[in-house]
Amino acid sequence: QVQLVESGGGSVRPGGSLRLSCEGSGRTFTTTTVGWFRQTPEKEREFVASIMSDGSTVLADSLVGRFTISRDNAKSTVTLQMNNLKPEDTAVYYCAAGSPYPSSRRADFGYWGQGTQVTVSS
Repeated sequence: QVQLVESGGGSVRPGGSLRLSCEGSGRTFTTTTVGWFRQTPEKEREFVASIMSDGSTVLADSLVGRFTISRDNAKSTVTLQMNNLKPEDTAVYYCAAGSPYPSSRRADFGYWGQGTQVTVSS
């Protein structure tokens, strides 16, 4: 069993930055792939980034250069650094865990956090 708690969301102006954190509990958190997804009322939940236990990462093509994902297994934390934010990045961001391999598919992640709101607006 893995429990996930996201933090770090908020409101920011276009061009600004935010750092989201996902703190996990449970024996398997540090050994599974952890991912970030986001969702708006108009769109299905979409993949943002994921990171394996060894630090290997997968990032959505459209976010390369602006978003980075990292993890600190000693602190059971995965961080999503978001730079040069745009209004279209506005969404609820969800942390997910449980995939045994690199993945961008929602179905591969069995554990989900409650989500944190990110709003980018001038």
